[in-house]
Amino acid sequence: MIRSRFHLRETIATILADEERHIAAAREGITRARQELEHYISGDPFFRSTFEPYRVDTGIEIVDRMSDASAVSGVGPMAAVAGSIAWAGLEAMEEAGATFGIIDNGGDIALLTDRKITIGIHAGTSVLSDRYAFVAGPRDGIFGICTSSATVGPSISFGVADSVTVISRNPALADAWATAVCNRVRTGDTSAVDEALLGGCDGICVIIGDWHYRKGSLPRVVKARVRHDLITGGLF
Repeated sequence: MIRSRFHLRETIATILADEERHIAAAREGITRARQELEHYISGDPFFRSTFEPYRVDTGIEIVDRMSDASAVSGVGPMAAVAGSIAWAGLEAMEEAGATFGIIDNGGDIALLTDRKITIGIHAGTSVLSDRYAFVAGPRDGIFGICTSSATVGPSISFGVADSVTVISRNPALADAWATAVCNRVRTGDTSAVDEALLGGCDGICVIIGDWHYRKGSLPRVVKARVRHDLITGGLF
């Protein structure tokens, strides 16, 4: 397996693949998606700035995916940007013949896997952070495992959770719902989790301090030691 870091302006991603040509395809797919998104935003800056759902129908795949995820989850379209960019890169890998590929775009991960993989759970200073991991796959088709945090990283959050991890067949939706649930979930109020499960998500894991909550269809959780040097950070 080949591991490659890719940095393009705000996008800082880790790409895993079996072949160098699939790494190259991922880079091209990410770059193309970013260019299309940046071009659209140059003519519609509100798309980037709003924290509210924003419905557009442009015929530009990445823009429309982000808009659709925004409308379903109740957050701004940029909440889905990292998952959508990772998704575009992974589709390029699949088109190049890959049956295995992972793109981790700052904790928002798009996956295509014909084997078992282990994904660590990082939750900042929580006592549960870096001690456990999901064992996902093999699984047909592309899916997303996306995480949002109110205590880790530079992203804007209105919540308190150390991590909210969402799994969905739609990586843009997984990313948007991770933000939406993270904004709202509390130890005494998990209603946002139920809404996300009704809104296209398969399963959700929440960590707040020493408290955790899981619901829906999630991969098996195992004890693990998460290596901090493998954690990918990014903004866009």
